[in-house]
Amino acid sequence: MTVVHSDAYLIKAFLEAQAAELDAATNTQLAYARDLTDVSGYLNHKDENFASATRQHVENYLVHCDAQGFAKSTRARRLSAMKQLFRFMFEEGLRADNPAIQIKGPGRSKALPKTLSMDEVERLLRTARTIGRTENDRLRNACLMELLYATGMRVTELVSLPVSAARGDPRMLLVRGKGGKERMVPLSAPARDALGAWLTAWDTKDTLSRAKGLPSSKYLFPSPSKDGHLTRHGFYIFIKDLSFKAEVDPAKVTPHTMRHAFATHLLENGADLRSIQVLLGHADVATTEIYTHVLDERLKALVLEHHPLSTAPDRNN
Repeated sequence: MTVVHSDAYLIKAFLEAQAAELDAATNTQLAYARDLTDVSGYLNHKDENFASATRQHVENYLVHCDAQGFAKSTRARRLSAMKQLFRFMFEEGLRADNPAIQIKGPGRSKALPKTLSMDEVERLLRTARTIGRTENDRLRNACLMELLYATGMRVTELVSLPVSAARGDPRMLLVRGKGGKERMVPLSAPARDALGAWLTAWDTKDTLSRAKGLPSSKYLFPSPSKDGHLTRHGFYIFIKDLSFKAEVDPAKVTPHTMRHAFATHLLENGADLRSIQVLLGHADVATTEIYTHVLDERLKALVLEHHPLSTAPDRNN
């Protein structure tokens, strides 16, 4: 005879299994708990539970979520949670089937990446040259921002740049990306100037350090952190402070939105997708294609805002 457990017991057992077998993070477990508790509440209201629920009940719950105005991503996540719980019950012999296994979710809406206008980027770059306690700090900050926008580097690639990568041809920079893959990216004139000024300051500081018997840093942006270079967190704090001082909405400004701005602005000015793919270090051009949708949205907004017929009365009336 199969023992019928309460929904609360099943959710707890499922989460314990997730933690033990998959090393699920606390936030992931909390999200599962919230989603499954909501499903349980719905089923209980229908005099059902996880042990008795059928495929129809699962589908009805998804319709209920849709009627409540939940986002596609929320509905997809809740279906995923149900599928995993029912699979757990089946594998543990607590159910003879998985009623959600053949149900296809609503899919997740692919959000367009947030980006910045050219004017906003220019304000950030201008302000970066003026903030910092010392002249060296200001030179470093200017170099960080100019390189980030000129190359579209990921923040990890930027902060961990070895100083050796910046030596040699000032028109190019060697970047080591995901999987250790290297790529050469061209530098704009402002980026070359900022890099040259920072390298001069870096060399002067390094000479003084060695005179004191201290070792040289191998990083372009050294810091006392355990990694020896500016951390991602440190740069994130800096760019948020910078956006506030540049009067650009801090909610819009992250290291990654600068990367998106780099790609979007190149596309707006006629660069082809293949070139942008190489510069960003994307393994697949399909990843880069998202920026065409960003451009499409901007063009739509431009037409709706400025085309004379966009505000004209409906001619069918």
